[in-house]
Amino acid sequence: MKILFSPSETKTKGGSGLSLKKDDLIFPELYQKRLEIIDRYIDFVSTANDNELSKFFGLKDPKQFEDLKVDIKKAPTKKAILRYSGVAYDYLKYEELDSNTQKYIDDNTIIFSNLFGAIKADTPLPEYKIKQGETIGGFKTEDFYKEHFTDALNEILKDEIYLDLRAGFYNKFYKPSSLYMTLKFLKNGKVVSHWAKAYRGIVLREMAKAKIKNYEEFLDFKIDGLIVKEIVETKIKKEVIFDLV
Repeated sequence: MKILFSPSETKTKGGSGLSLKKDDLIFPELYQKRLEIIDRYIDFVSTANDNELSKFFGLKDPKQFEDLKVDIKKAPTKKAILRYSGVAYDYLKYEELDSNTQKYIDDNTIIFSNLFGAIKADTPLPEYKIKQGETIGGFKTEDFYKEHFTDALNEILKDEIYLDLRAGFYNKFYKPSSLYMTLKFLKNGKVVSHWAKAYRGIVLREMAKAKIKNYEEFLDFKIDGLIVKEIVETKIKKEVIFDLV
């Protein structure tokens, strides 16, 4: 069962992996398309002024820019699931999981990077930074990836129901065209927003520990603190609504 997941704006530093290579990425046949975006990024961060970089990175202190104004094609890498460090990743606690559970995440999780597009959880990534919603000098990466990667994603997702755990912004990169599932979290009848990030990480962790393979198994297994309230079905979408207890 595939899981679509969001990245995070915050990243861990460093890395012991070699620089990015074509065969490290899902859809190697589309590598040249990714390079178009990567080269745009490298050119922008090396030529933009401090005001432009402050907006682009979402950072105020120009001293923070220097480590990011590099050729990321030559930078050291680390596994994407470890490169990202936001709330969902804090609650996923990937490094605390056993190797079989980590492998489930590596094999089945597709993360939607605003720079690299759709990548697997085990894709080696360099450190980079783009504030969510920012363009690269006016160029919208979400439109580019939706145009060029939709067919490839449709092909690998067409034969199974999959779980879309992405935050709303990343729907712009890929619109599902086959049967899929989403989750909604309620507390006292109100939709949870910030803590939804935490629960996305928790759900992925518990799915991986249970090695969930399909929709039926997902509905059968239990997650502490969550109770299924309702399932709403509309065309190709099944929305599972949880009450937080």
